[in-house]
Amino acid sequence: MYKSLIRPLLFKFDPEKIHHFTFSSIRFLNNIPGMPGVLKGIYNVSDLRLEREVFGLKFKNPVGLAAGLDKDAKLYKQLSGLGFGFIEIGTLTPKPQEGNPKKRLFRLREDSALINRMGFNNGGVQEAVKRLKTNPKGQGHVLIGGNIGKNKVTPNEDAVSDYEICFDALYDYVDYFVVNVSSPNTPNLRELQDKEPLTKLLQTLQDKNAAKPKQKPILLKIAPDLTDEQLLDIIDIVKTTGIAGVIATNTTISRDGLQSDNKAEMGGLSGKPLAKRSTEVIRFLSEKSNKAFPIIGVGGIHSADDAIEKLEAGASLIQLYTGFIYEGPALIKAINKRLLKN
Repeated sequence: MYKSLIRPLLFKFDPEKIHHFTFSSIRFLNNIPGMPGVLKGIYNVSDLRLEREVFGLKFKNPVGLAAGLDKDAKLYKQLSGLGFGFIEIGTLTPKPQEGNPKKRLFRLREDSALINRMGFNNGGVQEAVKRLKTNPKGQGHVLIGGNIGKNKVTPNEDAVSDYEICFDALYDYVDYFVVNVSSPNTPNLRELQDKEPLTKLLQTLQDKNAAKPKQKPILLKIAPDLTDEQLLDIIDIVKTTGIAGVIATNTTISRDGLQSDNKAEMGGLSGKPLAKRSTEVIRFLSEKSNKAFPIIGVGGIHSADDAIEKLEAGASLIQLYTGFIYEGPALIKAINKRLLKN
């Protein structure tokens, strides 16, 4: 029903406006008595064989929602009810920011892709914390990743402090952290992927983490546009700092092989065109590190076969974003059911 009826209707309108409309619709449905149970019955696949223990956390299944969809932690409970094993919120920054000027989100229908230049638009980390406080401990807890970044106006030489602020604010309310230095939509942010500043940033957060009574896993989200030499640096940095793992990959600035008329829009490209490169990065990191750390695979997952490919390349978990928008929540169920057959 989603692909044949709902998606064609939604795709007639501006993608950012439809994002807000869809969030409102999901919230409305979940406020109808009994509807959360109905949605869970339709989309959830509950089976102990799907459980995964990765970097000390137990995931009910390996299919998560990538950062960017629920930036402000407004809908993590309702989205979890659609079958996701975990939800990653953010990217969050210390202060609220509007992001880049609109129009900043574009569908590339012929390529089953999106281009976004959102620019870390979010209400600030403290607003998200207010919502995360309602996430129960124990039964009913939604496993949450906190994706953190820096404000646009913060110069790179002061970036570490922005990440520290977000880390401290979110520490009690997320299950793992993701350091985002790979978005192409904040000026000069990707310069923080260079070995020296990245090592400093991650080591600072690890030192703060070590001082806590219980440490939270810290992951690094990397760009798909890194060279093999830079990927080897990433492996070295993970070893040096002792962070828990890597998310591969963020959006790409490449436009190779695209068919859509609006392919020249500035921003990060996600969706099917990213599938091959993100899998290459996962495989490279897994093989060259001798599987030394867990990898969350994301980028171009539009089918159960795509998910299996990421896992076979070396990913321990996977995340959806653009595939979820194009294929709908049935994709989560299809992946989990396929995993039970493997």
